[in-house]
Amino acid sequence: MSARQRTRVLIVDDSASVRQTMKAIFEEDPEIEVIGTAPDPFAAARIIQEQVPDVITLDVEMPRMDGITFLRKLMSQCPVPVVMCSSLTEQGSETLLQALEAGAVDVILKPRIGVADHLAEARATIREVVKGAARARVSSRRPAPPRIRPEAKLTADAVLPPPSGRAMSRTTEMVVCLGASTGGTEALREVLEALPANSPGIVVVQHMPERFTKAFADRLNSICEVSVKEAEEGDTVMRGHVLIAPGGKHTLLERQGARYLVSVRDGPLVSRHRPSVDVLFRSAARCAGSNAVGVIMTGMGDDGARGLLEMKEAGARTFAQDEASSVVFGMPKEAIARGAADRVIGLQAIAGEILRATAR
Repeated sequence: MSARQRTRVLIVDDSASVRQTMKAIFEEDPEIEVIGTAPDPFAAARIIQEQVPDVITLDVEMPRMDGITFLRKLMSQCPVPVVMCSSLTEQGSETLLQALEAGAVDVILKPRIGVADHLAEARATIREVVKGAARARVSSRRPAPPRIRPEAKLTADAVLPPPSGRAMSRTTEMVVCLGASTGGTEALREVLEALPANSPGIVVVQHMPERFTKAFADRLNSICEVSVKEAEEGDTVMRGHVLIAPGGKHTLLERQGARYLVSVRDGPLVSRHRPSVDVLFRSAARCAGSNAVGVIMTGMGDDGARGLLEMKEAGARTFAQDEASSVVFGMPKEAIARGAADRVIGLQAIAGEILRATAR
């Protein structure tokens, strides 16, 4: 692969050890080229004047100018896909939500102690996040991103229990399952804000790090008519309520009689993610069948494609977000290619389609 085809990354972080570790992580991958490192936004701006990167990894807390302020200036003057880095704290989660609203496409969380060791352990995930960010639609003049080499990955069978073979209890209650990744936080906000308070019960998997999902759910709860919370073991899926799968845990749909509830559990990465959209969708296919609606939204990779197909084959109504409104047309594209989507629709139409599909 030529140097020009690589994903060119600029690392901006006030910690020299983090810059060094991140640089080493990226240089392990022949598809990534580090064009520079900077201790603050002013040094970063000088590098960008010479060469515009494909992706910037940006720390939140830095001297002279904080990362959020720099991000807003960057998005208004020279839009570039940005992955934010922040400490693994509740306050950091709130800050990262502001960053996503300001235009960041993804996040990398780091603890306050043992930063270098943590980043080294998470190097494969970090590289994938950056490659995914390179595909984000933040500029109309972006070069074609490099093709990502497939890696061995587990399916949802690693988490789901074996089918029981028992007939399901009859119910007319509908349940909606949404799955998203890169670009999904803002896309989900738009969909959930458009839903009325009596909407059918919804379960969401958004690829997010641990602790970040609670802040995300709380933010949505404050602006939506539906009630939104981070899912907990045994939560009932009810009308007017949205459950967000917690970061670092798989969330499955289960049935007790005519009642749907969620199971939150540990397990291996599925399709390179935990939580995994495939785990949620395939569990919905098994326990909800034609009483379910599945929607796969913006994101990189193929997580959810197989599960959405199983939902469709079980009688569920299925939708995929279209390319024009997706930040990254990866997950929807894979689902469409497998024939998993009944319809391909724009972001603004998703809420209405959910209500129409569940009106029966």
